[in-house]
Amino acid sequence: MKVRRPIIAGNWKMHKTVHEAQTLVKSLLLELPDTIISDKDVVLCPPFTALHKVADMVSNTSIRMGAQDMHWEKEGAFTGEISATMLRDVYCRYVILGHSERRQHFGETSQTVNLKAKAALASNLRPIVCVGETLEEREKKDFRAIVRAQVRESLHGIAAELAEEVVVAYEPVWAIGTGRNASPAQAQEVHALIRTVLADLFGAKRAAKVRIQYGGSVKPANAEELLSQTDIDGALVGGASLDARSFTAIVKAAK
Repeated sequence: MKVRRPIIAGNWKMHKTVHEAQTLVKSLLLELPDTIISDKDVVLCPPFTALHKVADMVSNTSIRMGAQDMHWEKEGAFTGEISATMLRDVYCRYVILGHSERRQHFGETSQTVNLKAKAALASNLRPIVCVGETLEEREKKDFRAIVRAQVRESLHGIAAELAEEVVVAYEPVWAIGTGRNASPAQAQEVHALIRTVLADLFGAKRAAKVRIQYGGSVKPANAEELLSQTDIDGALVGGASLDARSFTAIVKAAK
């Protein structure tokens, strides 16, 4: 039996107007009463424009709020950016950092993820730190070394006593939005590798308590088998989080 509390986070990406977000959340509230999610953490990560409205709608429930990115500075001349303080102001508890799409399209590096993770922790936000290899890296390079380096660099210098506040999300980039899936065995292999890196950084006892999510075309059809793996403690859900019934099925698969 797993000792780590499962965490299922829905990353809505650049989807849903405020009105569409409200419609989705109304359905989720019907499908996911507190009695169903009392033994796990469920996190919604809408676009910035919908954060405040969604937070209001889930304020009296066990559903938690998350954001999709943030800047590492508290404030300043950073046009278009959002700070940890601003996220806390709209009741965010989690923030996704270093998602593969941020790394691929917006120049995110493990070094900037590290700055953001430290800033998030300093503001009482729990960072969901994403790592993972591309198809080319899996096929032509030592993808294990790549994932190992991403974890080390993204979490460099974080105090060991804060380790349990961090969530790591392994997302094989080749399985995101492609319809391809890492098999449960492939996912478990990398999750176990990540836990060994966490043990090197924070010690074995703390590493055993850090939650590691899988993200990569998670669907109701594959969720139960993926989430039953020893070191897979939850899911970072993309497309399936935009449909209330699909997301609910994944949440229910987490035990």
